[in-house]
Amino acid sequence: MSALKGACIIAQSGGPTSVINASAYGCIKTALENENITAVYGSLNGIKGVLNDNLIDMSKEDPAELALMKYTPSSILGSCRYKLKDASVDDTDYKCILETFKKYGVRYFFYNGGNDSMDTCNKISKYMLEHDYDCRVMGIPKTIDNDLAGTDHCPGYPSAAKYIATSMMEIYHDARVYDIGTITVVEIMGRNAGWLTAAAALATEKGCGPDLIYCPENAFEVDAFVERVKGIYEKEGKCIIAVSEGIRDGKGKYISEYGNDLSNAKDGFGHAQLGGLAAYLAGVLKAKTDAKVRGIELSLLQRCAAHCASQTDIEESFNAGRIAVEKAVEGMTDRMVGYLRSSDENGNYVCEYGVFDLTGVANTEKKIPADWFNETKDGLNEKYIAYALPLIQGETQMVKEDGLPRFTRLKKIKPTV
Repeated sequence: MSALKGACIIAQSGGPTSVINASAYGCIKTALENENITAVYGSLNGIKGVLNDNLIDMSKEDPAELALMKYTPSSILGSCRYKLKDASVDDTDYKCILETFKKYGVRYFFYNGGNDSMDTCNKISKYMLEHDYDCRVMGIPKTIDNDLAGTDHCPGYPSAAKYIATSMMEIYHDARVYDIGTITVVEIMGRNAGWLTAAAALATEKGCGPDLIYCPENAFEVDAFVERVKGIYEKEGKCIIAVSEGIRDGKGKYISEYGNDLSNAKDGFGHAQLGGLAAYLAGVLKAKTDAKVRGIELSLLQRCAAHCASQTDIEESFNAGRIAVEKAVEGMTDRMVGYLRSSDENGNYVCEYGVFDLTGVANTEKKIPADWFNETKDGLNEKYIAYALPLIQGETQMVKEDGLPRFTRLKKIKPTV
């Protein structure tokens, strides 16, 4: 395929992570240095920035500030949860996107996000193709949920996993300060897949983690849970439980709904807003035992803990953004960059990079394999440990000032066209 010259737009979407900006920086830096890319624009608040003509000129930013993106959490360009309708139903948004692309001479579009973001990429790519507009569209993955199909793991997951494992180890020690019986329930993100909650098993592997781990992959029954906790508490005088926010009973009902009505709480993609599970389960256990019971919800801390990020994750995330640009310039479109697990001659973990068809990735969720759980489905086995442990290695090289992180400060200058 012949060289294509034109501007590019990079946008971020969905829930932020501690390393999503590392991917964006990999994309921006590589695009600024590529002779085929004539201008590099950032779209503020995801695809909404394209729809609203709300772009910034990344070439006007101080290179030193851009470099700090590698260690800055959250989405520096802003995010959104906006679902494009199928063009066959309503092509209003697509016409607007095409108009913006033509206005700025955009021939490359990079979308940095999770499942729904890959769906957006796929839809835009197909619309551009159907309307004979040569634009190469590439998805750059991110999701702490780790549930994108194809890729071995997702940018953002290793750092979140490291934070969760570290926090569980700290909670373990805190829960053993007093000589009274305690039960601690820790609620961890994860709607349909339990990858984040599974990370608590890394703490258990080190001898100071939860006794029980419950993920959405397995049906959860409250009565059986209570009996399991009581058995551990009566024997040990302590019990720590890690639970995914999305655990359901055998009929598919969220356990969170036992104590709250989630029917009217939806995000932009129609997903139920979860939360309050730890408090509900803590209340149940308090009524059934004589223990001191505490419910803890890690909440947003899981996805913004850049201070505890995995340097492995940071470097891989940067490379995902870099490779997206390189592959697009080579002629690829309608693809997502992903990770392929490999090993060196000594058997050590090595990450290789591949590309995946967006049609196969969009809106497909990858769950924890059934044989990675223990026999009682309330913990993980050595297969998960072998998978996750290499991903959390390396300490962040974050720049600090006066003992505090120095994060990126963008000027956000509008382009002149």
